[in-house]
Amino acid sequence: MSENIVLPALGESVTEGTVTRWLKSVGDEVAVDEPLLEVSTDKVDTEIPSPISGILEEILVEEDETVEVGAILARVGDGSSSTSDEEKPEQEAKEPEPEPTAQEPEPEPAEPEPVAQDAVPEPAPAPAPEPAPAPASESAPAPASESASATHTSQPETTYITPIVRKLAREAGVDLANVKGTGVGGRIRKEDVEKLAKTTTASTSASAQPAPVEISSLRGTSEPMSRLRKVISERAVASLNTTAQLTTFVEVDVTRIANLRAQVQADFTAKTGSKLSFLPFFVVAAAEALRTYPIINATLDGETIVYPATENISIAVDTERGLLTPVLRDAGDKSIATISKDIADLADRTRNNKLTPDELAGGTFTLTNTGSRGALFDTPLVFLPQVAILGTGTVVKRPVVLTGDEGDTIAIRSMMNLAISYDHRIIDGADAARFLGQVKNRLEQGAFEANLGI
Repeated sequence: MSENIVLPALGESVTEGTVTRWLKSVGDEVAVDEPLLEVSTDKVDTEIPSPISGILEEILVEEDETVEVGAILARVGDGSSSTSDEEKPEQEAKEPEPEPTAQEPEPEPAEPEPVAQDAVPEPAPAPAPEPAPAPASESAPAPASESASATHTSQPETTYITPIVRKLAREAGVDLANVKGTGVGGRIRKEDVEKLAKTTTASTSASAQPAPVEISSLRGTSEPMSRLRKVISERAVASLNTTAQLTTFVEVDVTRIANLRAQVQADFTAKTGSKLSFLPFFVVAAAEALRTYPIINATLDGETIVYPATENISIAVDTERGLLTPVLRDAGDKSIATISKDIADLADRTRNNKLTPDELAGGTFTLTNTGSRGALFDTPLVFLPQVAILGTGTVVKRPVVLTGDEGDTIAIRSMMNLAISYDHRIIDGADAARFLGQVKNRLEQGAFEANLGI
């Protein structure tokens, strides 16, 4: 008795998916909710768990095949179907062959039946003594699904390392070649990397030599674009081809926010469990300005400008699979503590393929924190159907001329750049400048004590 495993609905706008990797092979035992395969859609890459426990009896969709939602991917049961499938080729192999024709050379009654003749690349040199009956797996070609699975599992599981494990190893300075995997089939897990990292002592600080340059395993190789990368590519080109994009910059003094962070950091961490970064302040300032200038938060539907009633801010998240933008909904109604918690949760689930497609849809404006990677500023690309995106540069301390009642003075200040790219078809430069001006003033005032939420 077996049950069909189908491609589940992965979001309202997702109609199909591509099987990127089978995590189990035909004949393997599967537990309830154990990951069975990996699927890629135009929204997100995710693992498909098994709804039942049993034996994987048949794989119906091979890797790199694209199927619609609801299509049968595999069958899981108690193993009885798999056994009957294995016996069937054996029975077929034991059926008498057609009567020999006059053209056949010297038939010998004692010669064993060539039950696997079709699978042998060249004829046997001479008849051999009749062997003992062979198991079905040796006496006949395996079904197509089993052959594909056997080919797939011929490589060790350790040859595939998930992006999150690879990133963790790189950050911890751990050589994956020295890690012994304890996962299914010897796969390397995060716990394996963390364990080795704890037992490895770093002595680079005592050496005058520069740190070794990491050489990527992709150097000198080639690989096809992933489904997600194709979608990102197509949308980026469509954005540039269908919109008139322009970028405007302002410089912002965030010294007061830096001081506020230093004052409340310990209390904020104790009450929320996470550190307070600059990003939630940027979100609050942007959400307030979007309410004042809704044209920046609008979408264009043909020749109609649509003004949403909420500020759903997409937060750009850098992953090894590509740039994804989960949505922070109703950002204008949330405190800094809530925003900080929500962003951390969205970013973590995005990088670990735990995000649902619906959480990537419905954004009305995007914020990309390129400063987290040390960039001073950039010219971000608008995500359609949105009409604007705000880029925040890194915060750096430098001398700045300050003008006061007693004249000009020079002081060390925490400075950063804001960049807004927008669709010039419906947003004028003055609109963008007014929006940036309000964000700049809000951040420089630094009066966020009432917004902390702790």
